[in-house]
Amino acid sequence: MKKSWWIGNYEVTVRELLASITIVAVMTILGFVFAGKIEEHQMDKNAEYYKAAKITKTEMFQYGMDTSVGNAFVYGDLEAVDTVTYPEIGGAYLYVEKVEEHYNKHTRTVKSGKATIIQTYYTWDYAGREEVHSQKIRFCGIEMDYSKVGMPGADYIDTIKQSSHVRFKYYGCQPKYTGTVYTDLRDGAMKDDSSFYAGQDIESTVEHLTSELSVVLFWLVWAILTGCAVVGFVCLNNDWLEDGKK
Repeated sequence: MKKSWWIGNYEVTVRELLASITIVAVMTILGFVFAGKIEEHQMDKNAEYYKAAKITKTEMFQYGMDTSVGNAFVYGDLEAVDTVTYPEIGGAYLYVEKVEEHYNKHTRTVKSGKATIIQTYYTWDYAGREEVHSQKIRFCGIEMDYSKVGMPGADYIDTIKQSSHVRFKYYGCQPKYTGTVYTDLRDGAMKDDSSFYAGQDIESTVEHLTSELSVVLFWLVWAILTGCAVVGFVCLNNDWLEDGKK
């Protein structure tokens, strides 16, 4: 007679318990290997961040590009040279996104006691998007193409209904922000899509980028995956484990 325990609706045998412990052990070993790689990568990036130039003035910024100084943190104002908008919302923005949504009818099958019924419901569904943005921006006093800086996240602006079944939602970036860009100033210009940290000075940006949060997040996700692997294994039909005793 095999020894087992019941967890909810699932019977867990001794062999399944031992196999689950093995799964946890293997996942833990693999976790330390992957976490080590992440820590090694983070250490390399930290060294890069600490060595990067720290720039807060337009003259320093221009000199850094002229001399291809390399990696740099640059603090200053980011603003639109040519602001944009849609006529229906007005205002002036660095970037505006217009999302179209349609109010659509759907059906689903639900159980009500012993009966099965078709239920009707309506939702606003995505139906397309368009956007407009400045062609030129000014950062730390120097004018450049819009593509040079990765823009801050767009904020909700307004919702305008065209009809009872069609509406448009608007999101946008303000015309001016203050913050820090991390970039590479080789080849006489910033690299495209350089990361912009709105509202942060250089010191807080470096602190943010050199935190150990990536390792903590990895272990959190890895623990969840390990738990899912064990639960998934226990829920399977594992009679083959018992057959092995014969």
